[in-house]
Amino acid sequence: MTEEAKTTEPQTHPAVSVVGPGDGETIVLGTTRMRVLEDGSHTGHRLAIAESVLAPHTQGPPQHRHARHDEGFYILSGTVRFTVRNDDYDATAGTLVMVPPGTPHTFANVTDQPAVMLSTFTPDFYVQYFRDLKEAFADRRPLTRQANIEAMSRYATEPATDFD
Repeated sequence: MTEEAKTTEPQTHPAVSVVGPGDGETIVLGTTRMRVLEDGSHTGHRLAIAESVLAPHTQGPPQHRHARHDEGFYILSGTVRFTVRNDDYDATAGTLVMVPPGTPHTFANVTDQPAVMLSTFTPDFYVQYFRDLKEAFADRRPLTRQANIEAMSRYATEPATDFD
């Protein structure tokens, strides 16, 4: 059998992941509830996906930039305000926001209604940042701006205060 034939034959045990409506890893961070749908373990660590519910008037993280991953946000319901450098964008249901590495950004729900978004992380390693924050909340450590920045720094992410 040729190498080409080996790679095109169907697998007898495909690695399919199915996450139902009540499944996934739940991470509660203050007024935000995140459900990790794919943590990278089924994608060769190329992609992670999470659903987040932001309560009304939820502030997001400090404006920051990622050095090693793209981040995508698809708004399922409500409105999420994205701040990119000094510009604000109100993303409503059906809007996709893609943030490439190096781009300063943050997000918040500034409305009176909950907002739900689907986030992608390519590659997947940034999911661990949210797990670290969950651990801090569980240990009742205060999530100060500095503690958040320190957690981000472990995943090639830094605060963005200079907008080049």
